This record gives sequence, C-alpha cells and structure tokens, in this order.
Amino acid sequence: MFCDLNDFKQKMKGKEVAVVGIGVSNTPLIRLLVKYGASVTACDKKLREQLGERAEELEQLGVRLCLGENYLEDLKGDYLFKTPGMRYDLPELLAFEKEGGEVLSEMEVFFEICPCKKIAVTGSDGKTTTTSLIFEMMSRAGYICHLGGNIGKPLLPEIETIKASDYAILELSSFQLHTMKISPQIAVITNIEPNHLDVHKSMEEYIEAKQNICRFQEKTDRLVVNFSNDITRETGEKAAAQVTCFSRYSWLDKGVCYRDGYIYKDGEKILNTEDIRLPGMHNVENYMTAIAAVWGLVPLDTIEDVAKHFAGIPHRIEFVRERNGVRFYNDSIASSPTRAMACLNAFYEKGTKIVMIAGGYDKKIPFDNLGKEITKKVKKLFLVGNTSKKIADAVLQNDPNFPIEFCQSLEEAVRASCAFSTKGDVVALCPACASFDLFPNFEVRGNTFKQLVNAL
Repeated sequence: MFCDLNDFKQKMKGKEVAVVGIGVSNTPLIRLLVKYGASVTACDKKLREQLGERAEELEQLGVRLCLGENYLEDLKGDYLFKTPGMRYDLPELLAFEKEGGEVLSEMEVFFEICPCKKIAVTGSDGKTTTTSLIFEMMSRAGYICHLGGNIGKPLLPEIETIKASDYAILELSSFQLHTMKISPQIAVITNIEPNHLDVHKSMEEYIEAKQNICRFQEKTDRLVVNFSNDITRETGEKAAAQVTCFSRYSWLDKGVCYRDGYIYKDGEKILNTEDIRLPGMHNVENYMTAIAAVWGLVPLDTIEDVAKHFAGIPHRIEFVRERNGVRFYNDSIASSPTRAMACLNAFYEKGTKIVMIAGGYDKKIPFDNLGKEITKKVKKLFLVGNTSKKIADAVLQNDPNFPIEFCQSLEEAVRASCAFSTKGDVVALCPACASFDLFPNFEVRGNTFKQLVNAL
C-alpha cells in the first residue's frame, strides 16, 4: 500500500482522512496527518466536554470533529485509521470501504514504511515485561531502539527519526495484529490462552490474530515460541521462519530452558535465576523468552547486567508499601485468569499465601482453573466489580467454605483486606479481569489502588 515514508506523505497530501478514536495514541497521528497535508476528521464516542483541551487543540489545527453516539455515521473519505480495539468488520467500516475508502491502522502503516528491523512480541501473558526486557538488553548492548506498539508511544508519528540501522521493539495485541499482513524479522509468542473473547468472535479467531505476527515471515527470520504451550508449539511447527523454543518445564537440547535454578541455552548454563531481580517463575520465563529473541545480538554479560538491575514495570507485582508487617502489591496488569495465577504463584513459591483483591469487567473468560488455584494459594478473597459472582462460583465449587467477602468498591476492598490481614501477609490487587467496569484502564486502576494503600 505504501512503499516508504515519502510514498506515505504523497498519498496523504490533499486526501480526506478519518481517524476513529481521539485518545493518547491517535492524537500524535492526527498531528502527523495534518502536517502531511491531509484534511482530517477525528471521530470519537466521547462528547466535547469529555475531550476538553484536546478538542480545542485539534480544531486549531483545522481538524473537523465528529463526536457523540453517532460518531461512526456517514464516514466518508479516502482513508480511515481505526483505533486498535475496533473490529475491522463493523458495518460502518465495511460501508466506508464499499464507497472506495481504505481502512488502515497506525501499526500496519508503521510496519509498511518503517526503515529498520522489527522485534515484536505478542501473547496472552508476559508481553509487556518481555518486550521491556528485549528493549533493555538491546539498548544496553548499544543499539538505537524505539519502543512502541501496545507499550510506550505510537511510533508512526516518530517515523522521521527512525534510521535503517535502528531497531523497533514492539508489543502487539491481538487487536493490532488482527488485520496485519506483514511480520517482523524477529517475532515472539509468549503463550496463547483464552483472552479478549468479548471482542473476538471465537477462540479460533483470537489464535489466528496472534499468529499473524509470524504468518508472513520468511526463512531468514526468527520465531520464538513457548514449547510448553500447545498452541504456540504447533504454530512453530508450521512456521516458515527459523524457530527457537523456550520452556520453563521441559529440557531442550536446542533452545532456552530452565533446570535447577539456571537458564540454559542449547544445553549450556548461561544465567543463575537468583540473579534475576524480578520475583516469580513467570519472570524467569519472561527472561528465557527475551534471551531467545536477542541471542546472537546481545552479549551474555549484558543479559546478566539487565537481570541484576532491571526492577520491573509499574502495575506488575509492584511493591507499594509495608504497613504493620503487611506488604501491599499492585498487579493491576493481571487482567486475565492466567496472569492472576502467575501472581499467586510468585508468592506461593516463597511460602506466602495472598490476601487477594480480584474482579472487574467480564471478558467472557472462564475462571475454573483460577478458582482451583485460589483455594490452594489464597488466605481470603475480596471481590469487587462485575465478575464477582462468577469468580466466587468458580472458587466455591472447589471449596464451599472458602472465605470470600464482596465489596462495593476498590476502596472498600482495600480497607477490608487491610483490616483482615496480619503481620507477614501479602495483600495483592490481582484482578484476573479487565478494568472497564470501574476504571478506564489498568493503569488508572493500579494508581487508584496505590493511592488508597498509601492513604491507609
């Protein structure tokens, strides 16, 4: 569609371009399109008063605003950039294409015109930490790297600063990959478990979206997959690229694996897991994944240095404070059952049971396995949000007498869990669900939790 940056500039000049979604990621895109001479209409379900100063800024740039409930009506123009979470087959978008327009996404265009090599990570769990580790390792090894996708900032508006010798390090969601027709030179799939089934029509569609990260790779490219996850292992078996497997559970003569406190590469001991600053075996797995991605690009001493000094990312088993011998942790990123189980395991491995705060928006994911783990690894469960009853049912079918308390708000859950816990306990916000019923995103939820804990 677009050969390079100059081709993109020429094809935007004088064109009617609609941008759906006036958020943090699309606002820089809108500025770029205006700069390249496009006539831009910005569409959003929010009302003008909700957008505040952003609406004024865009209008000063000459952008037309289409706001409110009917923001997708009468879409017209040459191109339309959709927001990542929006399905490509909405009737309004199909009608736009029928009238001759082209539906695009920021990430797809970036892949087309980006001059440098790309390392991209997807999966149901561990994406952000793995992507961040790859970025840290590559940057400390001396490469000029650009962090973006579902993490960092949108990179298409930064395209003029990216050189062919650089690397783009990207976290990609299933929504960003859903219509992707280009794959990165190094693709990583951490695992694939049920997720986002409120948006994807089926588990099969979700898997196919994830697999687009490697579907268009060539023989000279690299694909990193989780050997211990059936779906990703089978994806690797069918791939055209050179495949590197990692496993936390199985010994691999070729690939990256774990045994007796060490990470091995192709049968050779390379890293003592005691040197990894991040807690939990799931983070050992994240390190194995990152190592498999950067092996041959990053020297071992740099990998060791990152292990000893990288302190993690906010909202991922983030220590908040200790109060009266009780430690509070924010794991707001745990927006699925498998992520929540990783949090439980991180503390259970050290002999600690969690006082758990869970619940939120219903993504139509079953909680059966989480229910079993809670009965084994949680001291008491405090539930808040739309999924409270579903999680409770999953727990009680395993242990009818398990202690559960229902709360009306996160504030109530924090106060109740604080009152219950005793010296030596860990209280963790570990939702197992998205935040959309009570908060706009997991960051706001996590920051609210931290504020509530620090105010105790």
